[in-house]
Amino acid sequence: EEGRAMGRFERVIKTLQFPVPGMDDKPPRTIAETIASTVGVGKVTSPWFSVLVLGVLAGAYIGFGGLLSTAVTFDLAEKLGMGFKQFLAGSAFSVGLILVVVAGAELFTGNNLMVSSVMTRKITLSNMTKRWILVYAANLLGSVFLAWILYQSGLWKGGGGRMGEVAVGIAYAKVNLSFVEALVRGIGCNWLVCLAVWMALAARQTIGKIWAIYFPIMAFVAIGFEHCVANMYFIPAGLFLHHWAGIAGPATFDPASLNWASFLLKNLVPVTIGNIIG
Repeated sequence: EEGRAMGRFERVIKTLQFPVPGMDDKPPRTIAETIASTVGVGKVTSPWFSVLVLGVLAGAYIGFGGLLSTAVTFDLAEKLGMGFKQFLAGSAFSVGLILVVVAGAELFTGNNLMVSSVMTRKITLSNMTKRWILVYAANLLGSVFLAWILYQSGLWKGGGGRMGEVAVGIAYAKVNLSFVEALVRGIGCNWLVCLAVWMALAARQTIGKIWAIYFPIMAFVAIGFEHCVANMYFIPAGLFLHHWAGIAGPATFDPASLNWASFLLKNLVPVTIGNIIG
């Protein structure tokens, strides 16, 4: 009698057990199907206010990555060389996309993958474009807010003001690229950023997503490619420090070249076009 009771108990327990999901990483074909059929559709159908808030957060997260990369490398090139400085800047900057993907936010450059949903006719070009515009504007708000935080915090005074000088120098360099240079660097950048998002979707565990994101993001920053949302932080940060804190910037650049018009027309426009192509 006791044996039969135990048997019934075991059968009841088995019926209550939930299936354990597979832990194997997703193959490329499954990732492609997920992006085209699920991710793109979900982004278009999400409430616009949620997308707006998540877009602001994404801009701030990328700003955190940019701020961290400047903070840890502003005096590194003279000590360990430009190559290692670029590598460490890319490593630090990867925090931005890790926050976007793992914590959850809406990033314009990652949303460029929605093109696959348009190609498979899961969403319309019009709906995708509307979401792109909303996310782009929200990313700009979040990024500029982080640039303002940098100025107000006084962190730019680190190293006897050297950190602020480097931040202004970064902004000067970006607005003094030619249109073709900015465009092509934008293509290379988002090729790698979208690969980072793509590979993160393959991983089922958080640590796998982090490592999948790290290498492509580290690579694009170390190489010197251009990311439109990152530049929404870097260039306004330089503008605030140049105009409000009085930091002159490198002598090799014309001081008049760093302004809001050059930010929009000489960098943001060509880099954004390049990111979309990438």
